[in-house]
Amino acid sequence: MSKEFEAGDFKKGDKVTWQSHGSTAEGSVEEKITSDTEAAGRTVRASKDEPQSRVRSDKSGNDAVHKPEALKRK
Repeated sequence: MSKEFEAGDFKKGDKVTWQSHGSTAEGSVEEKITSDTEAAGRTVRASKDEPQSRVRSDKSGNDAVHKPEALKRK
């Protein structure tokens, strides 16, 4: 059973799922981003109050960045 977490509750190594192009993707959290940076091929706007997580897909090996509300613990 998946459980949603509040912003910032994810940490490196957590297994998560997210919606990607109409299907559910699975992977793991690689890092918590708390400041503006370049990640997954784009500029990420993040702060300590509005963090984002860089995740790596188990299927493709590609990185993506998501807000905590888009992720669910696997």
